Amino acid sequence: MTGTGRVLVLHVGGTIGMVASPQGYRPAPGFPERLRQALHATGGQGLPAFDVRELDPIDSAELRPRDWAVMAQALVDHWDRYDGFVLLHGTDTMAWSASALSFLLRGLDKPVVFTGSQIPMSEPRSDGLGNVENALRLAALPALREVTLCFGRHLLRGNRARKLATAQFDAFEAPNALPLAELGIDIHLHRDRLWPATGPRRFAVPTFDDEAVAVLALHPGMSGAAVDALLAPPGVRGLVLLSYGAGNVPANHQGFMAALARAAARGVVLVNVTQCLHGSVQQGAYATGSALGALGAVPAGDMTPEAAFAKLHVLLASTDDADAVRRGMAERWCGEMGR
Repeated sequence: MTGTGRVLVLHVGGTIGMVASPQGYRPAPGFPERLRQALHATGGQGLPAFDVRELDPIDSAELRPRDWAVMAQALVDHWDRYDGFVLLHGTDTMAWSASALSFLLRGLDKPVVFTGSQIPMSEPRSDGLGNVENALRLAALPALREVTLCFGRHLLRGNRARKLATAQFDAFEAPNALPLAELGIDIHLHRDRLWPATGPRRFAVPTFDDEAVAVLALHPGMSGAAVDALLAPPGVRGLVLLSYGAGNVPANHQGFMAALARAAARGVVLVNVTQCLHGSVQQGAYATGSALGALGAVPAGDMTPEAAFAKLHVLLASTDDADAVRRGMAERWCGEMGR
């Protein structure tokens, strides 16, 4: 492992650095110094050397795809000066950003660890400092060569994680993948579950169009007009369709299917993701799923909606070739779906 043996902590925003206001918790400047003081107050035992830098902090509910490029560029700019990276990020969209960065930083050779907190560090009983300390220790492990998410008692692959709890310290799970590490009295790293180094580096920081991808969750009785309205903006080039079960849609609903067919005919890339937490899209298992295959929809296996959305955005920001986008969505890049 090369570099100075230091970890860079990037404060992107989120609950961890917020303070109370009459309107509720809000981002506040000066968090890097508050974090340094808090870490030094604990003695920093077992922590690697670190620097803290701050991007313009945002509430993660305000996050847009263009913000992924800002984060990725900050990492690329500092890549050769550090041996690991920690991103402090709001929990609401942390899984989306961790997924996106895994696709933007393919072939990475150092740890990138997302973390944050459910309670601001400025408040009693905050989980923030413990999460940061764990993330710092993990970011110093050369065996980690992927984008991960450290929260509560687990380290997860970033593009497999989902936020499943609003009021628990173990807020994230990877429904279709095992944790990479358990964080208890000791850190137990499962080396056999880690993504192998796949070099060379294939870093890319494209320009994102925030409106390029839409997400549609199926519900009984959905109309074709609703699909047309969602896909009406001329900038929409991809659709993540959250289907039923193993990838099924109301194939006999002519208006709904006609709307999807119109979108596919004008080049919108359709990606089929299951609404279920566990399991995988098997697009040909039922006739109602085969109907999507006839439209050229890409079955996303057991990919999370967050990962599918981020990967589709990255591909559409990188090429205008719809067939290349479909091929890319079907490929396993960095552990985002099972084999």
